[in-house]
Amino acid sequence: MTRELRKRIITSTVLIAIVLNCLFINNLSWLFLLSIISLICWFEFFNLSRKIWRSKIIIILSTFFSFIFLCLFSYAAYKPKIDYGEGMILFVLGVCIFSDIGGYVVGKSIGGKKLTKISPKKTVSGSIGSFLFSLFPVGISTVIGEENFGEKAILGCLVISLACQLGDLVISYFKRLAKVKDTGDILPGHGGMLDRIDGIIFALPVLLIFPYFS
Repeated sequence: MTRELRKRIITSTVLIAIVLNCLFINNLSWLFLLSIISLICWFEFFNLSRKIWRSKIIIILSTFFSFIFLCLFSYAAYKPKIDYGEGMILFVLGVCIFSDIGGYVVGKSIGGKKLTKISPKKTVSGSIGSFLFSLFPVGISTVIGEENFGEKAILGCLVISLACQLGDLVISYFKRLAKVKDTGDILPGHGGMLDRIDGIIFALPVLLIFPYFS
């Protein structure tokens, strides 16, 4: 095991522990965590903006709109917990995680045509793999008898996967403009907070469109 991989595993374990604890302790702890995450992402995007644009007006506008979007993300991650419980959040996070895994595994295994110049490592096969793997949480929940999901759940998973992939590409585009590899260095082995949750901050607002997955 390489030193970098060890860092990624440790960081991921700590992050998962923090997220689960804040999610299940109470609503206030969840809201607090979302606020901290959003502020870190906002600060990282502000740093990207300063490297991309020289105009103060453009920097202020981009920072303002990123703040609004991150507020939307926090709301979209907080309201479903209040309305439907922790299970809904865990399900969506599971869809995001499996979507990322599918993109990596299938993309690495099959390769093929590049998806876009924005992120040269991404392939069409990887994108298809993301869509297919995003359905795994539906299958897992059905097998263990937790939920009996319908067609709306499948559509919701595919839309969430699409949002994850778009979020990844959007942040990759801004990093490309800023000529940086990572948005920050707050997470050892992962880079910045935006590097880790770029897909999630775009995916969770989907819950405002698909409030039910059954």
